[in-house]
Formats: sequence, structure tokens, C-alpha cells
Amino acid sequence: MKAIIGVIGAGTMGAGIAQVAAQAGHKVVLTDTNPDQLLRAEEQIKSSIEKLVHKGKLTAQLGQDAINNLRFSTQLSEHSEAGLVIEAIIENLTVKHQVFEQLEQVVSQDCILASNTSSLSIASIGACLQNATRFMGIHFFNPATLMPLVEVIPGVATSIEHTQHIEALISGWNKTVVVCKDTPGFIVNRVARPFYGEALRIYEEGLADFATIDWAMTHIGGFKMGPFTLMDYIGNDINYTVTETVFAAFYYDPRFKPSFTQKRHMEAGFLGRKSGRGFYDYKEGSMLATPHENQALGQQIFERILVLLINEAADAVFMQVASPRAVDLAMTKGVNYPKGLLAWADELGASWVLERLELLFAEYGEDRYRPNPLLRRIAREQSKFIL
Repeated sequence: MKAIIGVIGAGTMGAGIAQVAAQAGHKVVLTDTNPDQLLRAEEQIKSSIEKLVHKGKLTAQLGQDAINNLRFSTQLSEHSEAGLVIEAIIENLTVKHQVFEQLEQVVSQDCILASNTSSLSIASIGACLQNATRFMGIHFFNPATLMPLVEVIPGVATSIEHTQHIEALISGWNKTVVVCKDTPGFIVNRVARPFYGEALRIYEEGLADFATIDWAMTHIGGFKMGPFTLMDYIGNDINYTVTETVFAAFYYDPRFKPSFTQKRHMEAGFLGRKSGRGFYDYKEGSMLATPHENQALGQQIFERILVLLINEAADAVFMQVASPRAVDLAMTKGVNYPKGLLAWADELGASWVLERLELLFAEYGEDRYRPNPLLRRIAREQSKFIL
């Protein structure tokens, strides 16, 4: 018999996670203190499943089974029989502690507890528990029903057995699982920072406008979305907050320094698509921004952002956050990069990447461009990241 899965928080992420588990054949209890939010989540899940049935991705019977697997409640006590409970509430440590302290009194001794946090440390959340060996991060990406990647993050107290059990369980939900160390941003939100940060820096230096930078990354780099289009899609408030959180968590390492340009857009209410204006204007009747399709400039922009991304991926491996294959899998499955960054480095040659980083470092004299020691070693030995 499959374990009962509990999900706390009926927002977009919580509802998505509940749907994934229900479709995988688990009985699921979704709880939230707000009854109206629970009703919205129930409608959202039913609508999503109906669309999957209509598109032929689920049979009508499987769709109905998934809906029948779900139960909605305002009471944490409903998780008493769960084998796994995933919290997906506000990113506030105090609130999370309150929830987990109550939850631990409700669930069985062998129930695994997890947080879907994207910005808080797993150790800090789990510190409130009497038994932190059963606590870990299980980080889904939005929308949870569509994005294949799940980062599993054991804390310093988490048992290996529980980590292995969850890795196998989530893999059985038709998800791609990567296990990573409990460091700020985990894999994806850490390694992806230069995609936004260096694009903003290029704009602030006056080298190119938003549309031209986006054009360079999509038409030359092969990325599905340019950085400014993507920031507008995510929301400048959300994207900026993640950057600021990672920056502070890394003791203000200049590699993660936030941008005044993005901060000013956020302060002005230019949040992106959801507010009708971000880096671009989305209001009805507005003209699409036209890029300057200068091949040489575009290549320069693409290469500058790419080598910063590769350097960050190399640092994640160097600091034992995850293996080279796990880092590449995370970036292709979590944010749809056209290639794994370290495989891309192997293709171009570590020496090629190092040379461009050293030129930037010599030009600016800033630590944000300092080449990673692992990159230097691989270039020196003429080796590869992925063997």
C-alpha cells in the first residue's frame, strides 16, 4: 500500500505537489488554515486534471482516481496517518517553525517531514524538531505538475536512509531527482544567478538594451527565454528577492550582488507580466521592443553570460554541492537550459572558458569574475568536468 502524503499550504505550489502525488496513486491530504484557499486549490486541481484528460495525457478513469485520492482540510491533525508531509507555505522561518512544531506532535514517529523552501536553509527549519533526522528539503519547481525536476536536500542531521527513501519515492512520481547539499539556492537558484545578474550588468554598462540581450541569449545562445523576458515572467519582486536572499546567505559575495535596475523596477511596481509592465510593456496595444541584431555584439553578450554561468556551475561542484552530472541535470530539467553547463564547458574547452573569465577579471578587477579553482585545474590538466 502506498504511503499517505500530506501537503501543507494550498497555494499554487502546494496544490501542484498534491496533484502530482495524487496522480502517482497516493492518498493525499492537503491542508491550509484558509478555507477559501482550499476551495481555490480544489478547483485548480480539478481543472488541471480535466485538461490532462481532455488532451489525452490521462485516461478519464485515472483522472477521476486522482481526484478521489484528494482530501482537503483546515486541520493539521488530518496528517496523523501520513508517511510523508511536505510543507509549502510562506518563506518565513518563524511561521515554518510554528507549523513543524505542531506537526511533529501529530504525525507518527516514522513519518518523514519536508519543506518545499527555495531560499531558507534546511538545517535552520529542522532545528525546531525533536527528531531532525527525518527532515529534509524537497524542492519542486513551478508549475510542479509540469516541471520534471525535484531537488532533494538533506540537512546536516538528516539520515542517509530517509534521503534514499525519498529519492526513490519522488523518482516514482515520474520526476527527475537530484540530491544536493544544504547551501543557499541549492543548485538551480544558485547556478542561475548570472543569467539574470550579468544580463542586468551588461544593460547597466550601456552595452545593449533589454531586447538585444534577450535576442542574443535566445537566437545565439539557444535559450528558450531571454533573461529579461524570464524575469518579467517570474516577477521582478520574486526574482529580486531570491537574488537578495542568496547574496546575503553567501555573506555578500559579489558574485551574487543584486541590481539597482531590477530593484528600481520592483519599487516602481514594474513587476512583469502580472502587473502589465516590467522590463517590457505588456499592456494592450503596446509595441514589441525591437532588438539590434548585431551578430558580433550578440556573440559577446552570449559568451559573457555563458562563462559566468559555467563558472558558477563549476563552483557548485568544487564546493561539493552536487556532482557534475547532477548540476547539469538540474539546469536542463529545472530551468530548461539548452545544454548542461558543464557539458557545454567540456565542448568549448575549459581553457576557452578560463581565458574569457580572466579577461573579464583583468578588465574589471571584481571578484564576481574570479575563475573557480576547479575550472583552472581542469583547464591546466586539459581534462573534462564530465568523464
